[in-house]
Amino acid sequence: MPVPPEARGAREVAHKVLNNNVVISVDEHGGERVLMGRGLGFQLKPSDTIDPAKVEKTFVLDQADDPEHVRRTLADVPYAVVEAVGAAVDGAERRLGHDLGRRLLIAVIDHVQYVLERLDNGIRIPTTTMPELRVLHPHEFAAATRMAEVISERLDRELPDEEAVFLTMHLLNATRDEPNGTAAQLFRRVQHVVATVETGLGVTLDVESPDYARFILHVQFLLQRLVSQSMLRSADTSFFEFARMKYPGSYRIAEQVKGYVREATGSDLTDEELLYLIVHVERLAGQVARDTAGGGVLG
Repeated sequence: MPVPPEARGAREVAHKVLNNNVVISVDEHGGERVLMGRGLGFQLKPSDTIDPAKVEKTFVLDQADDPEHVRRTLADVPYAVVEAVGAAVDGAERRLGHDLGRRLLIAVIDHVQYVLERLDNGIRIPTTTMPELRVLHPHEFAAATRMAEVISERLDRELPDEEAVFLTMHLLNATRDEPNGTAAQLFRRVQHVVATVETGLGVTLDVESPDYARFILHVQFLLQRLVSQSMLRSADTSFFEFARMKYPGSYRIAEQVKGYVREATGSDLTDEELLYLIVHVERLAGQVARDTAGGGVLG
């Protein structure tokens, strides 16, 4: 957690000077604290007293943080990048009303520096829009978009459009009480289901349509129910059998999704879950038919 200035002792002594802007101190319990500030470490030597007026940000390190990685990152990355990311993260915390933690700060510093190095070498990752993010996580996506803008403004560097996507994934993992990477894994599975449906329909879906938004939300909740073992169930299979016979094309696509889910999670979808998938796919197929001026719906 970040440590407010008033919580620090009146006299803080340098333990390691990583560079002109980052200094490590050690508290009375032997815990390491990272202190950051422009010019904070200039001409400072171990055992020298640190000027508290120069300290802009402080946080406590523990073994769970991989201290050596944190130290190496902060020592190697230009302080302008550290400042820009720090300002962006602070803004995201205010916007989301959530303490995002030091791990996010270090992860985004590391990520942005890597992006800048790629850009300096003329390397661009193909643009990734991932429109599902805007539907599933609008608040995090908006906060990430603003983060990218703040970093660009402060560094006077134009970041690729896809950075809002990558920063959203960082925010999702920081704001959810889940093992690291869980949010990203869920999102990748949603994407795979969408790709399966698009392949089955032979089209790219209209990401701005209400039917698309409903489908994305349904898939997210379906996958979450799968994890929590609370899938929809019904003893009455008549509606499922009707949908299976009435919409064979949508049923085939739903079965392909079921196969993917089994492979990815080791669990089978119930007939009730499959029924709702068929309904959503058929609704999307109907949208495709309308958009192509009466083209046939799979069947």
